[in-house]
Amino acid sequence: MASREGVYITAREFGLVADHRGLAHSSGPPAFMKILFVTATRIGDAVLSTGLLSHLVETYPDARFTIGAGKVAAPLFEAVPRLERMIVIEKQRYGLHWLDLYARVVRRRWDLVVDLRGSALAYLLLARKRRVRGKGARDEPRLCQLGRLFDLDPPPSPHLWTMPKHEDVASVLVPPGGPVLAIGPAANWRGKTWRAERFAELARRLTASAGILPGARVAVLAAAHERPQAAPVLDAISPERRIDLVGRTDLLTAAAVVRRCALFVGNDTGLMHIAAAVGAPTVALFGPGHVIHYAPWGPRTAVARTTLSRAALTATPGYDYRTTDTLMDSLSVDAAEATARELLQRLAAGAA
Repeated sequence: MASREGVYITAREFGLVADHRGLAHSSGPPAFMKILFVTATRIGDAVLSTGLLSHLVETYPDARFTIGAGKVAAPLFEAVPRLERMIVIEKQRYGLHWLDLYARVVRRRWDLVVDLRGSALAYLLLARKRRVRGKGARDEPRLCQLGRLFDLDPPPSPHLWTMPKHEDVASVLVPPGGPVLAIGPAANWRGKTWRAERFAELARRLTASAGILPGARVAVLAAAHERPQAAPVLDAISPERRIDLVGRTDLLTAAAVVRRCALFVGNDTGLMHIAAAVGAPTVALFGPGHVIHYAPWGPRTAVARTTLSRAALTATPGYDYRTTDTLMDSLSVDAAEATARELLQRLAAGAA
């Protein structure tokens, strides 16, 4: 969060004043601010952007939000407080989706336009203030790049809002009955996907009598089309401890489910960022992905990495992210187990 002084300066630009908590309120007749927030197409990037959105929600309690997001990521924003309108941006050839979005928002005068896609949209609209993300440094987290738009250091942590309906479904899918280990075995491209048999072996070790979650149930989460990636993991779990959630949750229900779990272990994916955002202890498995940019954020997270660097992995002869098989084989089950143990032990020590 920004300092009180920083919030006051930002709020004053909109004709607002800050109270003793650093929150902005109108000094004139009651009116609400109109904020347009354009965020990502991919789930992971959209989750990371929720920290900045949460900052705006808290800083401007009288604001109403219009959010533009890609089709896959848009459901993440269903429960945002004071959401006035959700615009789904469906990518079109020649960038025509930007013309479509422009047509939907051009008739309103905006108090603030935040464009995390770095397009020209913000400069074509009537707006009192604009914040447009440019290219960030290669050696810093994506979250820090977003925070700089409002001079926030450290940047606000990602935050997901859910509704009672999501929590109700999650309570049915994961009923009380002891700890749950959540596994996210899929990824959007094969190179980032740890082999299913390694996930199965890790789950066996962590939930064994000598494991860090002895006797825990195992919930496997993935989209319906990712069942082939998840099936070998499911098959390796005894029926009485298996919770098959493949294709059974939307994004916010998945968030509510993972929040109930003792540990999440998964590939470098949007689901991993969802787990971290809701505060679940999260172990992220990285190989050819950009760990500097996309490591999970927060004190309840840890990363297990391949021994081979991203540069070495992507220098493989014939490498093509669309077709190359897994590049995660130099990440052993031993290393992933050690990372999970260290994370849970660290959290337990901090809670003592």
